[in-house]
Amino acid sequence: MDLSSIEIFLAVANDHSVTKAAKAVGRAPSNVTTRIQQLEDYLGVLLFSRDGKRMTLTREGETFLVYAKRLAALALEARQAVRPLQPSGTLRVGTMESTAASRLPAALTQFNQMWPDVSLHLTLGASRELARDVLGEALDCALIARPPKPMLDEDADFNTELRRLEMEPVFVEDLLLVLPSGHPPIRSAADLRVGSLAALEPGCTYRRIAENWVRKSSGLQTRELGSYHAILASVATGGAAGVIPKSVLDLMHWPTSSPTHHLGSVDTILIYRRNDRPTAFKAFHEVLSAAKGRDPRLVTN
Repeated sequence: MDLSSIEIFLAVANDHSVTKAAKAVGRAPSNVTTRIQQLEDYLGVLLFSRDGKRMTLTREGETFLVYAKRLAALALEARQAVRPLQPSGTLRVGTMESTAASRLPAALTQFNQMWPDVSLHLTLGASRELARDVLGEALDCALIARPPKPMLDEDADFNTELRRLEMEPVFVEDLLLVLPSGHPPIRSAADLRVGSLAALEPGCTYRRIAENWVRKSSGLQTRELGSYHAILASVATGGAAGVIPKSVLDLMHWPTSSPTHHLGSVDTILIYRRNDRPTAFKAFHEVLSAAKGRDPRLVTN
């Protein structure tokens, strides 16, 4: 068992897909499959259950995930001990509320422990506004949700803005439509038995994805709310369906029996300006990469 096997395992665990994990770690899918099989042989247990192309952690895989994350974090600390980046100054990071809640706490804690001299300023916002703030140099980088290609192609202005920035996939989110308790299963928006769609502000990519899906076969109006807690409260009244990433829903006290509908997988990407990366950004990038279980190498252009 070596560190590259740990990184591959963490990538597959995060993406639930050999193909996506292979792209993330820069390897062929066949190599990723072989390395996972070798790791399972070494440990003597199955780490993943295979359902078609989807890879889901087994009970043993969930247990090993805890240790794999610790090993990746320790490896990062060891690298920094012998090759310190010596970051300094202020790093201004933008992020969606969902990413801040479900993905960043551990990474930010580790970053603060490793680089206490860096002043990290965190700004919450919707994807579109965050991208504009990075372009306008109000932020050094941001974590945003990348719209699906058809939606991005229809939004020429946003597409142009993103093309002016460096973009790198970091996380993959499963976007859910949360339904009121007792709502029958649905296959399309025509099956919805609610009066509105509960979502965040208009610049939210998740909201736009849900609105596009709903409006194909339903005339639901959007009810704009300020937080995911407020969205779930609206769903609990029985009159709305709420848009929320699974990673956030898993953190909240919500009945597991309540029905949900999968709207698709959405990439969370790290965006930053070309040739404008403070020294603290490199350290932040490495911590994010370790959190994802990827090879912590910066993209160079």
